[in-house]
This record gives sequence, structure tokens and C-alpha cells, in this order.
Amino acid sequence: MKESLEKAIYPAFAAKWKQEHGQEISFTSSFAGSETVTNQILQGAPAHLAILSIERDAQRLKNGGFTTVDWHTFPQKGIVNKTPFIILVRKGNPKGIHDFSDLAKPGVRVIHPDPVSSGGAQWSILAIYGSELKKSEQQSGEQDKTRALRTLQAIWKNVISTPASAREARTTFELGNGDALITYELEGLLMKEANAPVEIVVPQSTIFSEHPAVIVDKNVPAEKRAVVDAFLQYLWSDEAQQAFVKYHFYSTTNNAFNQANNEFGHIELPFTIDFFGSWDKAYPEVIEQVFRDQVQKAK
Repeated sequence: MKESLEKAIYPAFAAKWKQEHGQEISFTSSFAGSETVTNQILQGAPAHLAILSIERDAQRLKNGGFTTVDWHTFPQKGIVNKTPFIILVRKGNPKGIHDFSDLAKPGVRVIHPDPVSSGGAQWSILAIYGSELKKSEQQSGEQDKTRALRTLQAIWKNVISTPASAREARTTFELGNGDALITYELEGLLMKEANAPVEIVVPQSTIFSEHPAVIVDKNVPAEKRAVVDAFLQYLWSDEAQQAFVKYHFYSTTNNAFNQANNEFGHIELPFTIDFFGSWDKAYPEVIEQVFRDQVQKAK
């Protein structure tokens, strides 16, 4: 979220706060994989607010006593923006990749962030596995878990590099490594904006990753509470939501903002974490029992 926050949202909110309160404010940010950021806060990093890739990390902050206000009570249940998972390929799509299952073909070298440190990587695992469940459900009326597992196993055998975060994975791909990268759509759009020699492949079915914001209550002194609360609420303002869309995230408050961005790809069978029940179910049932125990260990 570096681009949208630093280039648009921080300066706009700082100007608004100064106009309304006559007070200068500044922001200090740290950007890394969601699990890494959460671990840093749990170990004492003095963050006032965290925007995370996965709700499980927000839950870890709550369990650790760092956030005491339930983020589900915020607008949109605490979700500030969202973005679907796509596949990035080299210009001209030389490997003929059109869906997740094509990443299992012999000779395709895949870059994929590390699910141990990256929330984005966990979303990606859910995107691949869930897409096969979704497609099989449409075709036969039943979710074919065996097909989904085999597809995930076959793709993982083609993974040649697992950088620590989605952004590090993008950098690895930009440096010429691999034939394909599974990542957030916004990463692909940022690369295209920079005229990188890549193409975006939109899978037939994929997940929308949804990103919660939480206040790290344990770290917020009384004199800063008002500005921290105000900034959090500002993230759902039209101004901030349009800024997210400008930098290729989907708005969670107004679909008209999303429709105004004609760079977003068409997804035939989109789904969200609700397809798996919740993060409380998806993490143990898919990330641990399917990916860790049956895919990672078998590689």
C-alpha cells in the first residue's frame, strides 16, 4: 500500500487535519509482509495503526492484547480495500498461460511469495485451491477437493523461488527470474504503468484479498488518540477510497469508483474468504492441513 498511502492518502489527511485543527502531523511507515509486520508489533514496534493483508494477523494482535477495539465495528467490517489475485507472465505470454492450472505444465517456472512470512502468499494459496473448488462446483455441482489438491501440488513443484513478501516476489520477477508470478492485480497494474515487459492473466476464478485496518490500542497515547481515530475513519472517506482505486485497489465502500477504473480485469467466478467460511476456517483447513501438510511436505 506504499504508493496509495504515501503519494495520496497521507498528504491529503495531513492537509485536512491542519486546516481543521491547525496542527502539523507526519507519518512514519514500515512496509513488509503482513506476518512480518504483525510479528514486529508483537515484539514492540511502536505502531499506532496497522493495515494488514489477512484478518488472521489482526486476530493475532487482538490475542496479544495489542488491539482492544474490535475492528469489525469499523466501516466495512474493518476492510479498507481489496484486490484480486492474478498471474503475471512475460510479454507475449510465451508459455501460453491462461489460468492457474497452466502453471502446473512442465517447464513453467513460478515465483511465489513465502506463505510463512507473507499474507499475500496465503491469499495466493487460497486463490489457486479455491478456484479449482469453484470451477468444479460450477461444472458438477460439487467441490472436487482432490482436483484442487492435485493442482496446488503440481503448481508448487514448479515454484523456483519463495521471497518473503509479495513485493519482494515482484522484484524477483522484475529481475528476470521465472516465467510467471502469482500476485495481487495491483502489483501487475503498477508494473504495466512502469512499462515493464509483462502481461496480466486474469484466471477464470480467483479470490479477492481483503485488507483490514486495526488500531494498535496498546501503543496509542491519550494525546494522539483523536488523530489516530480520525485517520482510521478517513480511510473509508470518498477521498481515500478514490485514492486506493487510483493506485489499483478496489474500493470497499463504493462500486462506482471501481467501475470508473477500466484497467481492472473481468473475473468470471470471483470469490472471497467467505467461500471458505472465514479465516478461522481457511487457515487451519487450507493453509495448514492442505498446503503445509500435503503440498509443502511432499515437494
